Formats: sequence, structure tokens, C-alpha cells
Amino acid sequence: MLRHESRSSYRRRSVTALVVVGALAAALVSAGPASAAPPAPGAQRGGPPVAVDLVDGSATAETRSLFAYLQSVRGTGILFGHQHTTDYAVTDPAPAGLASDVRNGVGDFPAIFGWDSLILTGDERPGIQGASLEENAELLVDGIQKADALGGINTISAHFPNFAAGGRYNDTGGNAVRQILPGGPDNAAFLDYLDAFADVASKSVDESGRQIPIIFRPWHENNGGWFWWGAGHTTSAEYQEIFRYTVEYLRDTKGVHNFLYAYSPNGTFGGTDETYLKTYPGDDFVDILGYDLYDGTNGSQQWLDSLVADTAMISRLADEKGKISALTEFGMSGALKPNGQNPDLQWYTSILDALRSNPDSARIAYAQTWANFGLEQHYVPYPAFGTTPEHELMQDFRAFHADPASYFAGDLTNVFDRRTTPVKQQPSVHIVTPTDRQRVTGTTATIRVSATGVRKASATYTVDGGPAQPLALDEQGYYTGTYTIPDGNVEARTATVRATVTEGNGRGSKATFTDSALLLLGPAPVAVPGVVDTFEGYSGDDVTLDETYTSAGVNSIAHSTENRASGSYGLSYSYDFTSQSYTGIGRTVDQDWSGFTTLDAWMLPDDSGTGATLQVVADGIYFEYNVPLSGTAPLQLSAPFSEFAPASWDTAHAGAVLDAAKLAKVTQFSLYLGQGGAGVTSGTVYVDDIIAR
Repeated sequence: MLRHESRSSYRRRSVTALVVVGALAAALVSAGPASAAPPAPGAQRGGPPVAVDLVDGSATAETRSLFAYLQSVRGTGILFGHQHTTDYAVTDPAPAGLASDVRNGVGDFPAIFGWDSLILTGDERPGIQGASLEENAELLVDGIQKADALGGINTISAHFPNFAAGGRYNDTGGNAVRQILPGGPDNAAFLDYLDAFADVASKSVDESGRQIPIIFRPWHENNGGWFWWGAGHTTSAEYQEIFRYTVEYLRDTKGVHNFLYAYSPNGTFGGTDETYLKTYPGDDFVDILGYDLYDGTNGSQQWLDSLVADTAMISRLADEKGKISALTEFGMSGALKPNGQNPDLQWYTSILDALRSNPDSARIAYAQTWANFGLEQHYVPYPAFGTTPEHELMQDFRAFHADPASYFAGDLTNVFDRRTTPVKQQPSVHIVTPTDRQRVTGTTATIRVSATGVRKASATYTVDGGPAQPLALDEQGYYTGTYTIPDGNVEARTATVRATVTEGNGRGSKATFTDSALLLLGPAPVAVPGVVDTFEGYSGDDVTLDETYTSAGVNSIAHSTENRASGSYGLSYSYDFTSQSYTGIGRTVDQDWSGFTTLDAWMLPDDSGTGATLQVVADGIYFEYNVPLSGTAPLQLSAPFSEFAPASWDTAHAGAVLDAAKLAKVTQFSLYLGQGGAGVTSGTVYVDDIIAR
């Protein structure tokens, strides 16, 4: 989801670490007592060190201790986190470094302090607009040190600018992920940005000079389509590679050893790990399994059930993989409402009760909500101030804080001084470029293979099982070779590249590591103006079809040879309303539809009473047309653009008309299904020939 972006500047206060510690401690005392919750589990006393298996085998002792601490907390309580908790506050619109609606409301700071890369560009406090990347990095370091002085745990999320298109994180053009991978034209700009994170990591030290552990959460909510690294704008394989590349660059090239790495797509998943793991970069690159989930239902039981199902699933995965599970973002969708408009006045305690109702969902280590940017957008209730009465959820938030199952900063003990031993980092081999299912339109492709932890290695590649070709180590540390496509690249076909890295240890035995990628050769199908999809251009390949669409909620799509309007294929669109009331699929269009007057589509309902919504994003406005689906007879729909209306939630554009001027700027099409008949939880609707005419 898109976030508020502050445009105001923030003057950095020049204080020493000791003054900061004293001031914050005094603030805690003056604000009132901390939670009555018992301390979280302490460090081991007299027992053997705990073995810790991290992405970084050379992680600092404090970073290993943080991981061990989070692991020990799971099942005993949940750490509460808040984004920008000391930078933005409803109760102090112009903060002087101590502002926090959490502290002002309950007398304690959150256990998790959230920061973001937008600080580096000055778009969020404590960053300053117009300051350099390096200057804002210093301000971020200052904030991290203050949070650490409070005994809090630091985490950084990343809203990366679009390095290819030159826009912001929500500029989805330019095929940006491919452009910033090794060999891409915008790789250097991306690395400059990562260098700033490395600088923050190295300078974030406590008063004794030890590096402060940080949970780094890049490339979040990637299964949605609102970020340029999200579904519909990159493939699953490209996403996996940019995540791996980020880790390897920071860890191996820049020597960052105080990061834990978090993976956090957007919910919901219906409790199924297959959907959750679709873009998972692998156990070698992830320490924390998280996900983001916002409540657009005002605390409905269905939403709570979905939360429990997904957190339970993620916790079970974490147990299997030796990882930490977390709710990396949560909140009321769009922020808390003004007094009198929040139906569930026990929203926070309802969430806590729901999570601990299931032994698996209770094993998430922490849950973090977003920032309190102001009265117009805040995710934590505020106490009374001036003539403004306290928010109506403040009483419930105090009960949430007082519950022994919630941990705040005052509850944390022995977080960074646990006795641990590192588990040796295992070898990792993967093809960096080209990524799986990447289209190659030239006559050559540069093959790059990353091999970490493989001693005295040699590497080769084959194409479609042919003879092995050598790969040579280049200046960037990749095993590299050039694949020349036979007979040019003038027709559409595929080729499978398989890389083999062999370890030579001088003792006769050799370990072998392999990875493969399917390449799509030849020109891409030409987009016909007005055609959203006829489902003929994928050659019946369900994986490529699935990669083309972004999904909202739980659903699955595949080709259908039986139910179709024309040609060889239609779309099978299966839904599940067990944990949701609607679901959707969407794809990028980027076309001029100003010459068309209707949107046509063929649909085959399943007699469930399910409703369909056609959504067209034009000139940045979300226009919708609702279609009741009844019976089992095929429906040939012709929806006039003049009858499309702005989405009900888009109050800023109420009354807008989908005219020719806006149709000239169509960027996306989506098809949503909404729950209809009572008792119907799952089914399949068939779709074909979605065409503007």
C-alpha cells in the first residue's frame, strides 16, 4: 500500500550519546510506569552456547544474540513495533527527538523501532530534503542509536526509488529490476544506494563501540502491484535474484555483518505456504519470515481468522527452516478512523487474543504497525492533548500494552548478550543472469553464476543438455560466459541453461552444485491496442500466465481448454472466500483506449452468486463496473466506459468520468470477484477475450 510521505524538513539536534540516554531515560520515568508484563526470557545462565544458523555466517555476536532472543520469545509473548515512533507524533507535530504517541499513551516505547530508506532521500524524518545521501544516512544512524539506548530493537524497511524510470517507489515503469541486476544499465545507481545502507550499518554503534544489530527488510509486499519490484512488473525469478543480490552485495562485498534479513510479501495467503513461497529467495538469504496484512474490514472475524491462518502457516514454516516468524506490518487499512467511526473499540486486544488462540500463530516473534504521521493518518491511538480528546481506541491500546503477552521496550532483557555460536555458512550457487523465464531478444546472453563458499571451484554451463562450455571468473566475482544463440534469435522458442560449479579440494572427492534457468528466446508477442487478454499468447504455459498477473487475496489462475469463447484457451479463475470476502487479479496495460467506448468480456459463472468487478486504472484513477454473475450460462459482457465510476473508496476522485482524455492513459486492468451466495466459499469462474472496442 502507498504511504504518507512527509515533505517537511527536520533539523538534527546535536547531542552526545550520553545526553540522549539520560534524556530518554528521564522521559520514560516522567511518562509513568512500564508494562506489568514479566521480562521476556533472559540469556542462558551456565548452559552451553546456542547454535545460531544465519544468512551471514560471520554475523556479529550481538546480531546472533538478537536472533536467539527472538527465537526464545516465540510462544511466550509478542514484541510490539511502531514505525517512526520518535519522529512523528499526533501529540507533538514538531517533534524534538522524544516524540512518541506510544510512550505518551502507555508510558513505554515500543520494543521494535521502525525506520525506512525514505529517510535517506529526505522524504521522511529524521531525513532532510535537499541533504545528501550521506548526510541523511548520519541522521538515520542517530535515530538508530537513540532507539538502541532505549533498549529497543531496530528494523529498516526500504521504499527504493525507481532507478530505471527515475521515479519513486510507486513508479512501476522501466522494467527496473532487470535493469539493476548485474550487467544492467542502472546497476551502478542501485549499488550507490546500497552503499548508503552499508554506511548506516557500519556507523550504527552503541556507546561501547559495538555495532548495533538491525533487521533489514528490503523488497517488501512484492506480490502486490503497487511497487516497481512487485508482481506484474517483474518475474518471480527476477525478484528472487534481486533479493539474493542485495544480501550478497551487503554481506560479501561491503562486509555488513550486523543485519538480519526479512522476507515480507503482502497477505493474505489462505494459510497455504505455496502462495507465500512463490517468490521466496531461499533459506540461504532469509532470517525472518514475515508478511504484511492490513485490516480493511474493521476487525471482522473473517479477517481475524485469516490473520491466524497465515501467521500459523508462517510460524510452522519458520520452525521447519530454523527461522523467525513475524507480522512485519499490520494496521487498520488507511489508518485509524476519527472518534465515532471505529466499529471495533477492542481492535488491538482482539488481534492479540486471536493470535494466542492458536499455538502456531502465537509463535510470531513481533508485530509492527505503521507510523503516526498526523491526525489524518495514524496507526496507534493517541492520548488527550491540548483541547483534543484521546482517541477512542486508546483505552484498548493501554489494555494491549498491559497484557503479559505483549512486550514493549521496558520488558526486554538480555537481547544482545546471549551466548551463541555461529553455524558455518553453507555453499550457495545460483544463476544471476539471465533469470528463469527471462526473454532474450538479442543474439547473445551473458551467463553469470554466483558461487559463495565453494572452494577452488570450476564452472561450466550447458544449453538443452548439449556440450559443456566453460565459465570464467570475472572481476565482480561471477563465473561468466557468453551464450550465442544458434541461427540468430528471430523466432519464439525456449532454451534451458544449466550451470554446474564443481569444488576442488585436492583430496579426490568433489562437491558439485547446479542451477538452471529456462530462457524465452525471440521477440515478445506484439500487444494489440485494446486487447487486455485473449489467453492465447502463453502457449498454454500456466506459469508464464501466472507471472503476468498480480494477485490480490487468495485465488489461482490457469488455462482452460474446455471453457472458452474462442481460440484454444480461456482463463480458469478459482476463488476461495474462506478467509476473505473478495479476491482479484490484475495486469499492466499501458495503452491508449481513447478510441474505444466499451470493454467486452466473455464469462462463464458457476451459479454461486459471485459478483465480478471490472477495474480500469486511467490517468491514475480507479474506475469500476460491477457485474452480477448468476446461473451457469455464458455471459457476453459489453460494459460502456460511460458507466464506469470511481471506486467507492477513492473519495478524492468522486464524480470523475471515464472519458476519452482519461482513456488515453490506461495503465492497468483488474478483475475482482466478490462473495455472493450464503455458504459458498469456493468455486471457479471462466473468462476469455477481454477486449476494449
